[in-house]
Amino acid sequence: MNVFIELGYLGAALSFILGLKLMSSPKRAQTGILVAAIGMFLAISCTLIAVYSFEVPSVNVLIIISALILGIWGGQRMAVQVEMTAMPQLVSLFNATGGGCAMLLGLIEMHTWESVVLSQGTAYQLLLLIGSLTGAIAFTGSIVAYLKLAGKIKDVHQTTYTILARVFIVIIFGSCLLFYLGFIPISISVFTYSVIGLSFVYGVLFVLPIGGADMPVVISLLNAITGIATALAGFMQENKAMIAGGIFVGAAGLLLTLLMCKAMNRSLVNVLAGHFNKTTNPGEDTPQTIQETSVAETITQLSFAQKIGVIPGYGMAIAQAQHECYQLQKVLEAQDKSIDYIIHPVAGRMPGHMNVLLAEAKIDYDYLKEMDSVNTLMETYDMLLVIGANDVVNPAAETNTASPIYGMPIIKAYQSKKIIVMKRGMSTGYAGIQNELFEKENCRLLFGDAKKSLQEIVSQMKMMN
Repeated sequence: MNVFIELGYLGAALSFILGLKLMSSPKRAQTGILVAAIGMFLAISCTLIAVYSFEVPSVNVLIIISALILGIWGGQRMAVQVEMTAMPQLVSLFNATGGGCAMLLGLIEMHTWESVVLSQGTAYQLLLLIGSLTGAIAFTGSIVAYLKLAGKIKDVHQTTYTILARVFIVIIFGSCLLFYLGFIPISISVFTYSVIGLSFVYGVLFVLPIGGADMPVVISLLNAITGIATALAGFMQENKAMIAGGIFVGAAGLLLTLLMCKAMNRSLVNVLAGHFNKTTNPGEDTPQTIQETSVAETITQLSFAQKIGVIPGYGMAIAQAQHECYQLQKVLEAQDKSIDYIIHPVAGRMPGHMNVLLAEAKIDYDYLKEMDSVNTLMETYDMLLVIGANDVVNPAAETNTASPIYGMPIIKAYQSKKIIVMKRGMSTGYAGIQNELFEKENCRLLFGDAKKSLQEIVSQMKMMN
């Protein structure tokens, strides 16, 4: 029976690998998710077979089955009901459950086999301890990220919390070193609980001062931490599927974090140290001189333009205007015009947020252009429609050394011939600063709900054909 279980876990691991490979392409992402889900089903089935084979107590079996039913029911309801605008919050919440689970597995392992843990030596004890504390950091850090993304926690002053976070991380790793050198004469169970308590606090202090513009980096990093915690828990449980799944999540999360760091002009060392830019910029409250436009003028500009770019942002997600973008695309293509969707790596609230939104509207991936491949050609665009994007097109990142986003690579929208920005009002973006693009001579602002504005534009352009 053990052979079949091990083969099942191997099959699950291969499914995870294939699923990740397929998800690297938006065209095959749905198939990849299905393949990975089949792998997870296989892993759960093998675990249930193992429970039956090893004659686990009936109470434990009941707890396992109840947890499975609750998890399936809760996960299905949340996934179906969540709005695309709230997807980052859901990802953070799910990530918190993964970190918390890894932490609990470490504690259970310690309580169940404390005498064995002590006899295994330093390496096994460190494995248990690191798995528990990384799980605790991922748990509280992801909870705070969820609350910040949901707008339930406001940004706080950075310096104090950043310093405290650094103090706590030094205390955590310093105490671990002193404990295993024999300078802290307490039991491993008491020490583990103490370190987990410190890790809880560190997770909060680490994420709390981070501003909105940096949240995609943090989400990627927290995913990586959860993957590491899961892999370590898998080593403790000798569970091949957990080891493989944790390694995949940890590696993918770390690679994505590095890509996000590059897109945000951050170093990974600064991310780990909690060194993020402030979310406010003194002197940014002065009134801006802007030029407004109307739907009629926008239609006129679109009629004369030949090469058009659309820059989507979180505002498009709020307005749910992605389907209207697709309708506009069809109208423009019927007039033999070209259209591209220019995507900033960290547009939205999590990596890939805009790609998911546009895919939901069935916009072909070939129309999506990465920032780096378009910036050198920006002057060739006759017109850009900036729909809900703010910080990712803000020239302050290149010109204002006092700006919290200074140094962040941006889409160089200001270099195009004409720009129309669709906004509800003059509120700032998630970074909390004014957008210098709005004051450019070639920029016009179209105020109103982006979805309604696009519907009106599409409707009138269809009548003109």
